Amino acid sequence: MDFNQTEDGKTDFGQSGFAKGHPQEELERQYYFIETCRQYVEAERKRLGRPLTAKVVTFGCQMNARDSEKLSGILAAIGYEKADSEEADFVIYNTCTVRENANNKVWGRLGYLNTYKKHHPHMKIALCGCMMQEPEVIAKLKKSYRFVDLVFGTHNIYKFAELLCRSFEEKGMAIDIWEDTDKIVEDLPVERKYPFKSGVNIMFGCNNFCSYCIVPYVRGRERSRKPEDIIKEIKKLASDGVVEVMLLGQNVNSYGKNLENPITFAELLQEVEQIEGIARIRFMTSHPKDLSDDLIAVMAASKKICSHLHLPLQSGSSRILKEMNRRYGKEQYLNLVQKIRTAIPEIALTTDIIVGYPGETEEDFQETLDVVKQVGYDSAFTFLYSKRTGTPAAAKEDQVPEGIAKERFNRLLEEVQRQAAKRANAWTGRVVPVLIEEVNEQDGSLVTGRMENNFTVHLPGGEDMVGKIVDVALKECKGFYFYGEAVST
Repeated sequence: MDFNQTEDGKTDFGQSGFAKGHPQEELERQYYFIETCRQYVEAERKRLGRPLTAKVVTFGCQMNARDSEKLSGILAAIGYEKADSEEADFVIYNTCTVRENANNKVWGRLGYLNTYKKHHPHMKIALCGCMMQEPEVIAKLKKSYRFVDLVFGTHNIYKFAELLCRSFEEKGMAIDIWEDTDKIVEDLPVERKYPFKSGVNIMFGCNNFCSYCIVPYVRGRERSRKPEDIIKEIKKLASDGVVEVMLLGQNVNSYGKNLENPITFAELLQEVEQIEGIARIRFMTSHPKDLSDDLIAVMAASKKICSHLHLPLQSGSSRILKEMNRRYGKEQYLNLVQKIRTAIPEIALTTDIIVGYPGETEEDFQETLDVVKQVGYDSAFTFLYSKRTGTPAAAKEDQVPEGIAKERFNRLLEEVQRQAAKRANAWTGRVVPVLIEEVNEQDGSLVTGRMENNFTVHLPGGEDMVGKIVDVALKECKGFYFYGEAVST
């Protein structure tokens, strides 16, 4: 069933319904529903005579990956065992909507699940994440995908157990989409993918409103977590064996501006650096418009902040950047890069670039190629422009023909790879610290890890090396990754 919606877009359970008699303090309330769901799962386990399994499938960014760890933690707490495939008792898709292709993947997977569920009617299917914040998606689900049990968005993921409990108690599709929220609820169960590294949300939402981007509409306005809560979480992670943290936000440079006691991102990094046990600090993503001199100085002086900065360009044309509402131009971006490289000479710079933005001319595209050549990125995420309904760019009439955009995309990719190969080759023969992340999936005699600058390294080793930072001699460069050997100290 669809829940009633209040004026602010939140669910109203009513006086006679679901919320009555349950704890009202949010964290206590969600643990109450975790326990209630656990009882439902246990009853179903006894009925089927076997454990129940669940699969969380993640689309999109690191923020979504971190959200999925929270979903997995709650599923484990209520008694589901992790499934290897989507042929499970519970499947949840944590969706992305940055590009149309991401939406299409979800629709395709749902078609498969519909067939599977017809033969397994007890199965539950849930959808959450950014794609669910689009009204046209909800309309399509109501019309053509009634077999889905639970639908919620980006603002109320912490209510997962509560919503799942409702799904256990009532038949039909339950939909709970909020337009926005000012609430941040952490300290719920989390199941990390890696025991030795973890993402940490420091803020949510985005205020930038780039003309092509749907994120501010589906993630809401910027909300920063209190620094003391972030530090407490990271200290707990460190005590649990985590050696690397990734601080996450749509634009970390804006962190702290809306707090009662404002604090800058640079100041937060200095506090995180003091935490014993944390050896590496990463963050994502930085917007070029407000990357401060203080942040550069803190990175340059740090012994723990990795020498890697993701600095989205999007376009090298100042005219297109203005159309995109990026609030910087080509020269400003290049000056910023020079400032960063002067302070941190060996820093790895990665970026995002969009090809085929409405109105982009060959001259505009050449400006982008020029920036790629001048900067020499270590790698780049390159995208064909994807029209997102509801954004200003989608309404523009001068859309670039697909054939022209693809031809430019291929030329860009060639240049990016050429520059990245130069940067990578320069590391051959050096000895660098590498965090070993896993036994190699293709070759069990190798382990795979990452350098500070985010390059991947494969080397001989075993399970006992996973989670450790080891010195590795880089023997051979293969473009975007290396083969190496551990060096005994």
